[in-house]
Amino acid sequence: ATLKEAINEALRDWVTNVQGSHYLLGSALGPHPYPLIVREFQSVIGREARDQALAQIGRLPDLLIACVGGGSNSIGLFHPFLDDAVRMLGVEAGGEGIASGHHAARFADPLLGREGVLHGTRSFILQNEDGQILDTHSISAGLDYPGVGPEHAYLRAVGRVEYTYATDSEALQAFQVLTRLEGIIPALESAHAVAAALRLAPQMDKGASMIVNLSGRGDKDLDTVARLLGDGDGQ
Repeated sequence: ATLKEAINEALRDWVTNVQGSHYLLGSALGPHPYPLIVREFQSVIGREARDQALAQIGRLPDLLIACVGGGSNSIGLFHPFLDDAVRMLGVEAGGEGIASGHHAARFADPLLGREGVLHGTRSFILQNEDGQILDTHSISAGLDYPGVGPEHAYLRAVGRVEYTYATDSEALQAFQVLTRLEGIIPALESAHAVAAALRLAPQMDKGASMIVNLSGRGDKDLDTVARLLGDGDGQ
């Protein structure tokens, strides 16, 4: 099941059992005020990152990078820096490549990504010409969603945050690099951000600094990675 199906079921249960249930979502999706609520709670990520950067390097970072599915971890990182001269980059799931149509990159696909409404939110959505929501694909379940949090759509529209994508193969390679070099097993969602960081690092000045948000642990993804790498025993 994808994130879209999970939200479908959550909303269905909520509106069916309004007296005994409440809608609580970990991503910045759904009708107002839920994306705002999630952003406010998740912004502890950015506040702590800001404090740690000032304590450790004496200044703000030059670049922030985070993966973007619904967009909760990324908006949590970005929000406390919006008024600062800090570059920000959100990384969508490029799946098997934009041209293939098998991806979850709402901003990167000029043909299928357009304004629409999904789960009570007006944002950028992967849909056909008739407004039907399209199936998505990503190696990571958390990025496999046809829409994106509305604040991300706004930040892209005003040019405050840049958005790119990483393919499945790039994320898988980044997963391996970080695991081997640092002993850190990132979630496949976070590996998309690591892939973008590996791509951008050679272009940055020697003294520049970046923060890459690792939004989850990769323990849950080891079986998937082992299968994709051809090790069926998960060793």
